[in-house]
Amino acid sequence: MAKQQFQLYAATASGLEALAGQELRDLGYKVRVDNGRIYFEGDMTDILRANIWLRSADRIKIILKTFKATTFDDIFDTVTAMDWDQLLPMDAKFPVNGRSKNSKLFSVPDIQAVTKKAIVNQMAGAYHRKSRFPETGALFSLEIALNKDEATLTLDTTGDSLFKRGYRQEKGEAPLKENFAAALIMLTNWHTDMPFVDPMCGSGTLPIEAALMARNIAPGINRHFSCENWHPDNLKASNELKEEAKEQQNDDVVDITGCDIDGSMIDIAKLNANGAGVLHDITFKQVAVKDFKTDKEDGVIIVNPPYGKRMGDQKSVRKLYEQMGHVFKPLTTWSKYILTADLEFETFYGQKATKRRKLYNGALRTDYFQFWASHRKN
Repeated sequence: MAKQQFQLYAATASGLEALAGQELRDLGYKVRVDNGRIYFEGDMTDILRANIWLRSADRIKIILKTFKATTFDDIFDTVTAMDWDQLLPMDAKFPVNGRSKNSKLFSVPDIQAVTKKAIVNQMAGAYHRKSRFPETGALFSLEIALNKDEATLTLDTTGDSLFKRGYRQEKGEAPLKENFAAALIMLTNWHTDMPFVDPMCGSGTLPIEAALMARNIAPGINRHFSCENWHPDNLKASNELKEEAKEQQNDDVVDITGCDIDGSMIDIAKLNANGAGVLHDITFKQVAVKDFKTDKEDGVIIVNPPYGKRMGDQKSVRKLYEQMGHVFKPLTTWSKYILTADLEFETFYGQKATKRRKLYNGALRTDYFQFWASHRKN
């Protein structure tokens, strides 16, 4: 499989496609951006590189086949005609997930079963095997998705979603996913030579992701991917790419601060930062938002406050928004970015946002309220 070229896509959360698209362009790929997907091409080395380096994506998938499917025979015949023995070793574990939207074939269990049967059928002939396949080996996670009678058969290369960086020892109540936190930072005007503050840092995800970016530490450097187990060459290539990535890290001095009112959360944040290798790049402080002060200029503040829908009651959360508005108001050279599902946020914060951006934090509709610096010191 080493140098075979694949049709690929990076899956992202809705609203973050442009970011992941730009990340792939920065890695040197030609891309086509679509809803929740960024299409590109590459071989196994490219697949591994994308898994190791993409900060805002969820996973990398190989598109094996796209075809018209209005009957179960269409699925069975098309899938049986594919060279599965070239892709799956005899002991491969190959679960098949299914999805269907606006299609004649809508029974997902049947779609899955027919696809699986067709794969087994082809492999039984190719491997001259009459008994069941053991499925004790490497995981090849397949999906058949029908949309308007078009079937797309994909193979997941990632395994656990890319937001699982491997540094999180513990999490707080309602933590931000790591790739979503990275995306929030990418949507700001922050450069790594500017001060960065998260005054409600919880388990530390935003400051940690900022430090990883500033130090050019690849987000996937400390974790494994499904495709590493498919062939010994893949693991070898992955280890080489991770070594290369280590050489690209820098020792730049950065100014990143994470604060939280809860001391136990600060302890968890420190633990997580240590796991990510960036504990020395972040200053953690136990301080309430209402007591936050800084003499620094030209910085960026990002806050993911509780929304009132998930935690605590709305009244106390809105009081918090008022405090934030009061504390941030004098910081005119700073840009502030606040993520909340409370669409009345500006009323309580006491200022109209320069810009609002609709984002989905999981399934939850949130708005990213952006308050750009009104003047710069430099």
